[in-house]
Amino acid sequence: MKLFICILALAATAMSQQTNTDLLRSSNEVFTANMFQEVVKANPGENIVLSAFSVLTPLAQLTLASEGASHDEILKAIGLPNDNVTKEVFSDVSKQLRSVQGVELSVANKVYIRKDAVLNNDFAALSKEVFNSDLQNIDFLKKDEAAKEINAWVEENTNNKIKDLVKADSFDEDTAAVLVNAIYFKGKWKKLFPKEATEDKDFFVSKDVKVKKPTMHVTDNFKYGESQELNAKLLEIPYEGDQSSLLIVLPNEVDGISSLVEKLKEPAALTKAVDDMRYNEVVVDLPKFKIETTTNLKSVLEKLNILKLFQPFEAKLSKLIQGESNLYVSDAIQKAFIDVNEEGTEAAAANAFGITYLSAVIYEIRVFKADHPFAFYLMERDKALFCGIFQS
Repeated sequence: MKLFICILALAATAMSQQTNTDLLRSSNEVFTANMFQEVVKANPGENIVLSAFSVLTPLAQLTLASEGASHDEILKAIGLPNDNVTKEVFSDVSKQLRSVQGVELSVANKVYIRKDAVLNNDFAALSKEVFNSDLQNIDFLKKDEAAKEINAWVEENTNNKIKDLVKADSFDEDTAAVLVNAIYFKGKWKKLFPKEATEDKDFFVSKDVKVKKPTMHVTDNFKYGESQELNAKLLEIPYEGDQSSLLIVLPNEVDGISSLVEKLKEPAALTKAVDDMRYNEVVVDLPKFKIETTTNLKSVLEKLNILKLFQPFEAKLSKLIQGESNLYVSDAIQKAFIDVNEEGTEAAAANAFGITYLSAVIYEIRVFKADHPFAFYLMERDKALFCGIFQS
């Protein structure tokens, strides 16, 4: 039978919580860096946005639903040592994201299973307790109705930003289940960019090509950094609540985006650059931008050495549905969206997997003029929820 899994993205004792926080940060940093590299390669010269963070949740669920070599591949890719730690980490993630202040941040999970099918009791309990995931039976043979119902849930949980995630022809008589994870973020800047200051300014797509882009302008105190290792400047713009921010990484060279992407392969380089940032008065020019990207997740994950999950007889998703052991992922996609303007940022992301049977000192004024391609990260505390590139 086929199992179609969708993921959306548009996040003990004090000692154990800290350990889990560190594990998640490390896992997310590495997974984000790896996925970022593959998506950029697949979309040369294009603006992109993705949410590697939103992919971690369904992969964690699949880890708990699988066994053998397939299980070990997924666990290694998400950077966690075992199932018990996976349960603890993602249980804590749900609590942490619900407590974020000042912004609208929602994470929702749902498991749709074939009419008359029954989830494995242990997996059902874990889905509810660890991932706070709801369960619903659905008739996948009624393809149009099934697609309409799942897409309506997707739209509802991404403020209508992600539409038509699944298509009716994705389902057939072998479809067994759909796992959906949705993440949605909307935040207002702590200090708004004055709309009257926005004007069309030159944006250099390359050294020889420039276009006009609506560009926001503000002067204020921001976290700012300069990294020799990345050969770039960094700017962090906070949202209300001071727990979320937009991090911009701007190459020093107009045509330096490819070199920057290559350097970002090593997450430690970005982490060090961020840790070295300090508050300064900064004159900021930043173009408004809106990006939507569809990513072939199956291709990306296979390049991250998650292989057996997509192979019949080798995925071993035996802990998912009662009486069905030969399930595998047949396809996977992500849709992601981000909108950055004078008031703040709105972002959402969606993925789909198909499974088939068979403080600081103020220094001198700095200038941060984002008039050429740059990378960006939408951060919740120290976790990147979304990332991407703006270059045209």
